[in-house]
Amino acid sequence: MNNFFNEISQSVVALPREAKRIIVLVVDISFCVLSVWLAYYLRLGEFIPLAGRSMLAAAVSISLAIPLFIISGLYRAIFRYSGLPAIVSLVRAIGVYGLIYAAIFTAIGFDGIPRTVGLIQPMLLLLFVGTSRAFAKLWLGGEYQSRWKRAALPQLLIYGAGSAGRQLANAMAVSTDISLVGYLDDDDRLHGHVLNGLPIFDPRDLPMLVTQSKVTNILMAMPTISRQRRNAILEALAPLHLSVRTLPEINDLATGKVSLSDIRELDIDDLLGREPVKPNALLINRNTQNKTVLVTGAGGSIGSELCRQILQAKPKRLLLVDMSEFALYQIHLELLAFVNQSQNSPSDSLDGELVAQPIGVSEDLTIASEIVPLLASVCDEVRMQEIMDTWRPHTVYHAAAYKHVPLVEHNPAEGVHNNVWGTRVCAEAAVRNGVRNFVLISTDKAVRPTNIMGASKRLAEMVLQALAELNPAVMAQGGSAPTSRTCFSMVRFGNVLGSSGSVVPLFREQIRNGGPITLTHADITRFFMTIPEAAQLVIQAGAMATGGDVFVLDMGQPVRIVDLARRMVELSGLSVRDENNPEGDIEITVTGLRPGEKLYEELLIGENPVPTQHPRIMKAQEPFLPWSQLQQSLGALHIAKGVNDVALIRGLLQQLVSGYHPTGEVVDWVYLAQDREAVAVGGE
Repeated sequence: MNNFFNEISQSVVALPREAKRIIVLVVDISFCVLSVWLAYYLRLGEFIPLAGRSMLAAAVSISLAIPLFIISGLYRAIFRYSGLPAIVSLVRAIGVYGLIYAAIFTAIGFDGIPRTVGLIQPMLLLLFVGTSRAFAKLWLGGEYQSRWKRAALPQLLIYGAGSAGRQLANAMAVSTDISLVGYLDDDDRLHGHVLNGLPIFDPRDLPMLVTQSKVTNILMAMPTISRQRRNAILEALAPLHLSVRTLPEINDLATGKVSLSDIRELDIDDLLGREPVKPNALLINRNTQNKTVLVTGAGGSIGSELCRQILQAKPKRLLLVDMSEFALYQIHLELLAFVNQSQNSPSDSLDGELVAQPIGVSEDLTIASEIVPLLASVCDEVRMQEIMDTWRPHTVYHAAAYKHVPLVEHNPAEGVHNNVWGTRVCAEAAVRNGVRNFVLISTDKAVRPTNIMGASKRLAEMVLQALAELNPAVMAQGGSAPTSRTCFSMVRFGNVLGSSGSVVPLFREQIRNGGPITLTHADITRFFMTIPEAAQLVIQAGAMATGGDVFVLDMGQPVRIVDLARRMVELSGLSVRDENNPEGDIEITVTGLRPGEKLYEELLIGENPVPTQHPRIMKAQEPFLPWSQLQQSLGALHIAKGVNDVALIRGLLQQLVSGYHPTGEVVDWVYLAQDREAVAVGGE
């Protein structure tokens, strides 16, 4: 019954203002007639038909009351005046009415109309009209206020009328932050139907809904659809400037229940990401399962994701190496939480046998993953030797590097020290301690580099290529590597979405702050890949290595950064401010290329990459210097970086790295400060 009255009240409140006024006018006319009829009854003690003189009394009542009510403003805003102001206006209007009506029928009088009717009828009319206004306030007032508040909230449509959409709608039923309008669904059999009291619309009607229902938000609730279909939907939504949010993919919804906490801001990887290729379990597990694995740079974007992927493969031991205390603490805490959750809720995890245990404690378990956080710099020979000698890892993933192009350009000696010397230190420690597989995480910026970062990463690749070529027999026992059984490989790829150095978090923060979005060049392009896909491919590529391999990941088509910025603005429900749209929300400004920055990146130095057994992993044929020649130059580079001779560092990199062409002058902060000081002293 309550639902019945609620539906009626919602229907009444939803009527146009003019329709509501007509309804109230008809009700007041009825009250005029009813009050005359009851006045006769109270006077005569019996009900009489309204005809003749009694009808005259009713007609006079209507002709007097309605104009007075209109003049008094009782029909302007019914709900607004349902409080004390409405009572005062009503009493005043009926008071004037009562004086006139009593003067006509009581003072003057008409045959057949009792004089007391002129006194009783105005009092009854006041009672009826006043009661009707109070009833309207009690019955419809709350619904009106509720409807008004809902109209002021952001209006939301759920895209997807499946189980995920229904669960979300149930979760949002009590939300006071947003108003749910209905569903969108691609299934034309559902269009026009009602689900849990909400209509299901055709997505082609969305422009009309944006205009009429003021829809401002779309929630994607289709976790099982293909990425290609998701991208097509997002492309269609972009011109409407709606704020789009989404649920994670089905693999991420472990509990089987959908709640508001599962909703996340739409990331640009939802638009740029490709349909993922299912990982090859054999390749994923070959160098990780039931083995001791070491990850350098474990707290970074790629390093941390590598740790997550490796942990799912159930290693015997996972060594986390990072020089940042906070980053190491965070990833260690996260991995321990994952392991404990897997132990307590095996059905909700990818595997139920991972167990966190204190270092040194042995348990009789099928697979026991021991997680060891180690503070260390990869450039510290003694520390890295100590770590590898203690645990003798089977596989090393070397992700530690300085990767921010402008920062490395301004601090070249440190960039070379960390990226080149750190790689050499780790690689030689790996050889000395019998590491079977060593995988370097490289970058597309190593191809024909224009900056110190790219050149240093290419030189790091060359160090591994040269070490892989060495005959173990010629390595001295006390030298760099006594017995080399280590299989070296490197995996080269472009930008990963959402990493600490990615433009995506920067653009999102700039949009959140109202702009502008800063772009270094209107024509700049980059390759993009999601972090999980990159990490999975790195592990699989390393498992295919035979020694000295340079693997290149298929990054798809390069993306214009200005297009990425525009789409991020549009998917936030905003518009770009430019010459064509001067009233837009977010401006995109071009600041100019930074030191060492390229307009576009490449993945290959040579031509004709060789395919592998994985469709998204290729093997490059890259030239390199033999170790006997490279070692001497590395020694000179080490001396140059030790004294911060930036000019010599750049010169040596140009000699060693084919295709390295610096694009500007030296911008090292220390070098520039010293140069200014020298000029100032000379001027004196």
